[in-house]
Amino acid sequence: MSTVSSRETAVPVSPGRSSVHPLRRRLGVPAPVLCITAMFAVQLGIALSQPLFGPLGVGGATFLRLAAAAVILLALTRPRLRGRSRRDLASAGLLGVVSAGMTLCFAGAVDRLPMGTAATIEFLGPLAVALAFARRASHLVWALLAGGGVALLTLFGGDGGGGGLDPVGLGFAFAAAACYAGYILLTDKVGAAFKGFEGLAVSIGVGALVTLPLGIGPAWHGLSGAGSPWLLLLTVTGVALLLPVIPYALEMSALRRLPQRVFSVLVSLEPAVSALVGLVVLQQVLGVVQLAGIACVVAASVGATLTGRH
Repeated sequence: MSTVSSRETAVPVSPGRSSVHPLRRRLGVPAPVLCITAMFAVQLGIALSQPLFGPLGVGGATFLRLAAAAVILLALTRPRLRGRSRRDLASAGLLGVVSAGMTLCFAGAVDRLPMGTAATIEFLGPLAVALAFARRASHLVWALLAGGGVALLTLFGGDGGGGGLDPVGLGFAFAAAACYAGYILLTDKVGAAFKGFEGLAVSIGVGALVTLPLGIGPAWHGLSGAGSPWLLLLTVTGVALLLPVIPYALEMSALRRLPQRVFSVLVSLEPAVSALVGLVVLQQVLGVVQLAGIACVVAASVGATLTGRH
């Protein structure tokens, strides 16, 4: 993710959506600009994470990024857990587990696949949620269009060099999509139970703890073997600001002011944004077939959003 998506095609919006965030009152930034900025921040954070996979490994880089994000968010929000119901705490904890799975699996995917391909497959998660709540026969068209797009990507897209896509990378991408769907369904509950960014801070903290067993060993090995471990940690912290701290905060602010349908249409462009950032930052050139597959999934997401119910 990248990522608390976030980014959700079918995210149910909390009742506080219409309230104006204090940042909005001071800066007067239009909500669509916040949403688009968040998308580019997410994808830039993903692109800048890839060089960290070498010294830290996918697990180590993911753990350190989530840990840095958790420290920042917990320090800023200082969430109060006393007095919370078990259901609210369980929702926040489960969101953290799903977020950790989504982040780790997507990192594994982009380590083996082009960013645009991985992001498009992951985007099947929110699209599946949107279609699952559909009540119109016309949504079958969007499901078939999305399936055709994924078929173009996975069966005929190749890796740009004449070979097939890495099957392990594809497995990670589809696992990230499943986690993304669960993330969407839990985000609304956590957003309604916690005010501000408190729920986000708690869930990211849980996510860091979940990835600790897999990431602490590679992270320690990478830091101890680095010539400048503090510089490496500083780089990880900077990437953590790009993903997830800044985009999640921007998206939450945008969700509170944008109609859900408008937000979903904007977020539907994320696979295309991912392909663009992958091209500019990582020089990942996609073929015509791969671009056609991404276009099919984006069109399916927009169509399902515009013709679907809230």
